[in-house]
Amino acid sequence: MKVNFTLNGKKVQAETAQSIRLLDLLRDEFNLTGTKEGCGIGECGACTVLLNGYAVNSCLVLAAQIDGSEILTIEGVAGEKELHPLQKNFLKFGAVQCGFCTPGMILSAYSLLGQKQDPTEEEIKDAIAGNLCRCTGYKQIIEAVKETAKEMHAGSYTSVNDKR
Repeated sequence: MKVNFTLNGKKVQAETAQSIRLLDLLRDEFNLTGTKEGCGIGECGACTVLLNGYAVNSCLVLAAQIDGSEILTIEGVAGEKELHPLQKNFLKFGAVQCGFCTPGMILSAYSLLGQKQDPTEEEIKDAIAGNLCRCTGYKQIIEAVKETAKEMHAGSYTSVNDKR
């Protein structure tokens, strides 16, 4: 079957079997390897992408379900010239160690900030609850998201979608 969708801001088409997972389509057909397979059962969040602005586990979504949708992967978060402020803050606060969970964490936080400009710490924790990290603990991750929200609130950039 053919699926037409927007991938990281570009209209694309793929020929795929109905049983192929979105995770496999992204990695195998589009070579977007920032989306990781951790558990394969929707428990770890390593495969998180945004589907129409909302964080989903791409290991649980069939490629056939994305026809007409917008997909954002970690490769589509940064601007052409520099990292997105959320990515910069993950680095600044040491919210990255082995890096395996980082793409999924960033996309979950990105989705939250796209919906809520000034989230509480509890809302941040809820947003990243589906993403497991075994290295950093969560303190640095939460601090990075809080700082990004603070920068957004102060007008350092216009929205989470601002890719200067």
